[in-house]
Amino acid sequence: MKPKTLLMIGALVVLLATLVAMLRPLLNDVSVWPPDDYVEYWAAGRLNLEGKNPYSPAELLPLENFAGRDTDEAIMMWNPPWTLTLAMPLGALPAREGQFVWLLLQAGSIIAAAVLLWKCFGGNADKTWVSVVISLGFVPTLFLLQSGQISGFLVLGAALFIWGTQRGYDFLAGAAAVLLAVKPHLAYILWIAIALHSFSHRRYRIVLGGVVVGAIATAIPMLFNPQVWTHYFAAYRDHPPAQWVSLTIGSVLRLALGEEKFWLQFVPVLLGLAWFAVVWKKQWRSWKWVEQTPAILLVSFVTAPYGAWHFDLVLLLVPILYRAQSLLESGGTVSPCPDHRGTQSPRFGKFAWLTSFILANVAMIVLNRLGVYSYWFGWVAPAVLAFYIATAKPEHSNQPAPVIA
Repeated sequence: MKPKTLLMIGALVVLLATLVAMLRPLLNDVSVWPPDDYVEYWAAGRLNLEGKNPYSPAELLPLENFAGRDTDEAIMMWNPPWTLTLAMPLGALPAREGQFVWLLLQAGSIIAAAVLLWKCFGGNADKTWVSVVISLGFVPTLFLLQSGQISGFLVLGAALFIWGTQRGYDFLAGAAAVLLAVKPHLAYILWIAIALHSFSHRRYRIVLGGVVVGAIATAIPMLFNPQVWTHYFAAYRDHPPAQWVSLTIGSVLRLALGEEKFWLQFVPVLLGLAWFAVVWKKQWRSWKWVEQTPAILLVSFVTAPYGAWHFDLVLLLVPILYRAQSLLESGGTVSPCPDHRGTQSPRFGKFAWLTSFILANVAMIVLNRLGVYSYWFGWVAPAVLAFYIATAKPEHSNQPAPVIA
């Protein structure tokens, strides 16, 4: 190596050692950045490594208290057992060190996804920083990092899926979709689209990649705990999703018409499926995942039956970045379209998209400071949907755009 390279490496080593020394007091003081939802993944991973029940409140609670979570009730990991393939390495670490590693993994996933999505969407390489700023400046990203949730992997999975399909790496795309299966209900339309597209276009390797990697991710936890699926279904039996009130349209219907009517939470799913049926009929012959995936994830999230929380809103970075790249390239405005008088009228004013983004973030910060329950953020996903529709390219545009409404 050249002396200059060696000097840079040495400087980085010294810097890293200095940071570790500075962070050491934080590792011993849980009052500084106390653990939140992170403990559910750490404790579940550790329990499964030991062959114990990762879905048992009685076994989770002592570990979560030991990790520094001040709670009298266990924080449950409701994700499917294949998620334990990600959680078990975390559980092998000491609790506090694992919390910092988890933070780096989630932040790194968001940043990597932002860079990759910007490239896939055709963004100018010199403006890649815009995607990173938007992603890290999106308040749900801060919710995610503060709580220690897992949804950063969903965004990374979506980015890798789009990247893989765009470049013909179908097996890799299917494998990446397994990350989205950590919370499969938030991308339920995508699973249907993958199945239909794979068979109608004979691109079976997407399904093959998902099945193979999904099977591996499922088998690994079972090697340590053969009863893990029995434990999972027992936990769902004892604590069904009917007890959850998250930021979904279905939850709003239940709150308005009767919480005992759990079937109301699935009414929006019917609307999502109807929307997809229209899109598929119009677009299936010329299907492009890079154009359709943002809309699919957005509609899936808006119409999800349950389990869509304020930190899960990071998944909406996919449609947000898709539109941001298009608007930035067009100078902040959507191409004009003729109105009924034949004149040209802009559909979205210059910089209005940026103003909308800032105001939405400010509103979320205010709600967070007020300490309201998660479902008060239920307006965010519909607002992003409205933004997505308002900024859609006109039908006569030379560049195709996904059908959203």
